[in-house]
Amino acid sequence: MKNSIHRCLLGVNEAFLLDEDWKWSLLEISDFFWIVIIFTVALLPFFYAYKDKTSVALGMVLSLLLVHFIQYFLSFSQNNIFSFEPIEIFGLIPIFMDESLHFHRFITAAWLHADWVHALSNILVIALVGVPLEQRLGAKKWLIVYSLGFIGGNLAWIFTHPDSLNPAIGASGAAFGLLGAYMACWPEDRIEFPLLFLIRAWPVWLIAFLRVGIEILQIYSLQSGTSGETNVAHMAHLGGFFLSYISAKIIVKNHHISAYGDSSMVDQREMSKQINDDLSMQIDNNPWTKNGLKLEDNISRILQKLREEGDERETRRAWLEELAEQTICPICNGEIVAVDRNDIYILKCVKSDKHLNWP
Repeated sequence: MKNSIHRCLLGVNEAFLLDEDWKWSLLEISDFFWIVIIFTVALLPFFYAYKDKTSVALGMVLSLLLVHFIQYFLSFSQNNIFSFEPIEIFGLIPIFMDESLHFHRFITAAWLHADWVHALSNILVIALVGVPLEQRLGAKKWLIVYSLGFIGGNLAWIFTHPDSLNPAIGASGAAFGLLGAYMACWPEDRIEFPLLFLIRAWPVWLIAFLRVGIEILQIYSLQSGTSGETNVAHMAHLGGFFLSYISAKIIVKNHHISAYGDSSMVDQREMSKQINDDLSMQIDNNPWTKNGLKLEDNISRILQKLREEGDERETRRAWLEELAEQTICPICNGEIVAVDRNDIYILKCVKSDKHLNWP
């Protein structure tokens, strides 16, 4: 696998020859060694996220980072016994995608990046948008939305460039997919994001409007000939955004998926209403107010967020953890912590459960 076609155009005959070289039966032992290494480092973060019940979004960030480390190492190992070019066998090449031999590329292309700038820019978006979205959705739904993003991006690129020999790689479609899902379901949420040369909490709708607007403007510039050629697959970004945007509300309302559990047959709307009603009642009678303590503005804001968003398990957990960091026990003025008791998150005083065990 010595002839990389990354970012270059080939003739039809050359493409046919490369297609023959990509058959799995013709791979060398060293090629399979690197394939195993890449798949191992890509999957390990998800194993530990599942095992330790930690963020799948952060697991994805680590997975992409580790795979690019391998790519970076391999870039220095060309023309020797360890040479292997992942893009040749795992990048998405539209002209080959009507053959089942290449279907794996729909998925694997989303783990490869052209360089560190490409990788880190996607990782930044996945971390800043993906983590708060996972708190809203739970891990399984988040993975569904993420997958729809890169699938939508790949399909958009194939439909608009069916004869292209340039490999399309990167998690940009997935990153835009996360933004599209967030825009569809919770457009008023504020998340930390670099925008207009400032890193601060912006409403999701504004982030989505500007990012999608820039993509449309760049596509128009390319089509009208007012800008030069680019290696950026802008159409894939839009494909990921809009497929996730269209699908997100269906995914959210169809059925409840807990962070790591199976689908529940309980009506999600009834469950959410019951949880929210119970939580609202307890927030109105919170232990700080009952003990005559004046609530600071940031505490009132957190309690209001709990009232509005506490029906989602992961969101409830996040706000309770923030509340634990911002306030103290109303009885002894000691430290309080958020703990998981039978999959229900509560606040307790570290000195005594009798002081605080809420909600």
